[in-house]
Amino acid sequence: MAKIKTRFICAECGHEEPKWYGRCSGCGTWNSLSEEINIKKTKSGSRQVVSQPIPITQVSDISEERMITGIAELDRVLGGGIVPGSLVLIGGDPGIGKSTIAIQAASVIAKNQGVSLYVTAEESVRQIRMRAARLGVVDANLFAVAETSLDQILVHMERLSPKLVIIDSIQTIFREEIPSAPGSVVQVRECTYCLMQEAKNRNIPVFIVGHVTKDGSIAGPRVLEHIVDAVLYFEGERNHSFRILRAVKNRFGSTNEIGVFEMGEQGLAEVANPSEIFLAERPTGVSGSVVIAGIEGTRPVLVEIQALVSAGSFGNPRRVTSGVDYNRLNLILAVLEKRVGLHLSSQDAYVNAAGGVKLDEPAVDLGIAVALASSFKDIPVDPSTIVLGEIGLTGEVRAISQAAKRIHEGTKLGFRTFVIPTANAIQCKDIAGINVVGVKTVNEAFETALGVKS
Repeated sequence: MAKIKTRFICAECGHEEPKWYGRCSGCGTWNSLSEEINIKKTKSGSRQVVSQPIPITQVSDISEERMITGIAELDRVLGGGIVPGSLVLIGGDPGIGKSTIAIQAASVIAKNQGVSLYVTAEESVRQIRMRAARLGVVDANLFAVAETSLDQILVHMERLSPKLVIIDSIQTIFREEIPSAPGSVVQVRECTYCLMQEAKNRNIPVFIVGHVTKDGSIAGPRVLEHIVDAVLYFEGERNHSFRILRAVKNRFGSTNEIGVFEMGEQGLAEVANPSEIFLAERPTGVSGSVVIAGIEGTRPVLVEIQALVSAGSFGNPRRVTSGVDYNRLNLILAVLEKRVGLHLSSQDAYVNAAGGVKLDEPAVDLGIAVALASSFKDIPVDPSTIVLGEIGLTGEVRAISQAAKRIHEGTKLGFRTFVIPTANAIQCKDIAGINVVGVKTVNEAFETALGVKS
């Protein structure tokens, strides 16, 4: 009798080991290896040629036809709408709105395009009906089924030929021929691969909902991100009403776009002007508060940077960031200490991007530096001023991209003074009704924004 061969696969990263170890050698996670049975694949005697390579010049150059969901923020993140035959993965913390945005999109497609299929593997059909009624998205073309077997789901897709399929969630779907528990690496990977093939063959867009682990990554395999066409992440706190939908992978659009939503009783509502929302509670006349203009994809977004500098009570000063890169803060503090002369080595520094936005572009460096100096010297910045610029290690202020677009966004909300790099100020000097001040060094920026020499 043939011996059954097994292997051990990490539930976090998908790394394989021939035997069990307490710690995964791939990602270093403890107690994440689970036993799986090797699946032997039969080999065919002869290779049959099914596809034929052709020159790329003979491929028809026709742009993909997109399905508009009617949810402008979702369409923006997807690159202009849903591409038929695409496989989209939606991740996020529990209760943040993954199922809500999925059923809202399915109802719009059902109303305007045709039949939509919502497959729930964690809830009953009655629960889906109650949620749809609460959100006001009940439609006769929106079909719901409670099913965990992938084979049965494929049968429903073949019978209904829907315009959109929602799988909620992928961790609870299983294939009967695979001897593994639902949610295991093998089950999730194989089910996703089968859904991908079905989506491509039938030209049906499929949205799959994925849970996240404690570190914020998609639970189970990271290989899901390589199989799907787009990966969307919901960001935000459950105790806050605003949600940010971000594309970290998109084969049909930009990966820098974000969509801003507000969670209410009627589900997720679009926020047409996120800059106004992020600055709604901005205090005036308080030190440590500076407004910057970031670029998210094609959209400029105004965000308030808050900084607090206080004397440290212990030998090692604390550095805490929220929405800003921690290493970037340390770099800016070192420049302020060495090049500007601000003695911050013994000070605790806290920097926060208000509104739950994550800023990772270098154009916000000067805004962070001015906010730190404002808090340290206890001098407030003019509330009608926006500060932009990248800081170099020698204390110079470098040019940024799309400065004119950032300035135009600021003028819409009443900002009239813009402290930007000199190279960008030359290009933006013709904009009427505003005061553009070009600076070459951090010292000049402090003199302009704070009115004092460092």
